[in-house]
Amino acid sequence: MISVISGSIRAGNNSIKLARHIVGQYEKLGEEVALMDLQKLPKEAFKENAYGEKDGILKSDFIDPVQHSDGLVVLVPEYNGSYAGVLKHFIDLLPFPESFDGRPVAFIGLAGGYYGGLRAVEQLQMVFAYRNAFLFNRRVFIPSIYGIIDEAGEITDADLQERLELQSRTFLEFTKAIKTLS
Repeated sequence: MISVISGSIRAGNNSIKLARHIVGQYEKLGEEVALMDLQKLPKEAFKENAYGEKDGILKSDFIDPVQHSDGLVVLVPEYNGSYAGVLKHFIDLLPFPESFDGRPVAFIGLAGGYYGGLRAVEQLQMVFAYRNAFLFNRRVFIPSIYGIIDEAGEITDADLQERLELQSRTFLEFTKAIKTLS
């Protein structure tokens, strides 16, 4: 199973549109997929006791899919030169060290600007490396996101579509290769 994490809670964000597209790609490849939309984090995730025992929706819809996945795909929107604070908060809520230890992780950066979330992805990769994840280096960066994804979440750029499909296919191969090591 692949878990896709949409790293934004901004209303109408492009991360969730793109995440749904990515989920569809993995489904076409015959893979079971879980979509984690951080907009749907329960209120309990933001309370002072959130770092304690987890139960309910937070556990069933967010923590369990991460811990049972063969690999994670993280959509990383760039906010003020970095990744969104809610994404870091979500990572901090996950059990340590087992959530990422030995787990393959792929990254897709997106931004309204020219660099396509490059800084945000590179900063986030340091966090995942610290947590002993296996980083998949075929990253996809999407600059000027507002001009290449429509309201329905359809990608209007053929080159980008090819890069995303290549990432999906090769990430599945990577996750299977990593699985043979454990």
